[in-house]
Amino acid sequence: MSPATTAKRISPKLVVADMEETLTFYREVLGFTLTMQSPEYSIVERDGQTIHFQRAASEEVMNSVRGHTEIYIEVSNIHTLWDHVKTLKDRYRIRDLFDRDYGMTEFHISDPNDCLVFVGEPTSR
Repeated sequence: MSPATTAKRISPKLVVADMEETLTFYREVLGFTLTMQSPEYSIVERDGQTIHFQRAASEEVMNSVRGHTEIYIEVSNIHTLWDHVKTLKDRYRIRDLFDRDYGMTEFHISDPNDCLVFVGEPTSR
């Protein structure tokens, strides 16, 4: 990348089995807003950050990424989001809020495609 070029945003692009189920998860659980939707490709946004979703070409593709994809979302006021997410433990695989030795407070949640979403905030001292 040229020194004169500025990286403005890095957006993960995730392969999904069911677009509608995935979009519902990111909207209702993590508070993203839908900015573009089609059966094959969609984008959600929150606070200027985006995640792109592409429908998997086959079940074979999904089988190769399920359980092998992770994203990290750094937030502010993690406790407010956690208060909402922890009410969904009967619907999603969730690891409770905890402090990491590298200075982050996190919780983990698996999306409908078994992508592990790490949500973290620098730990208050």
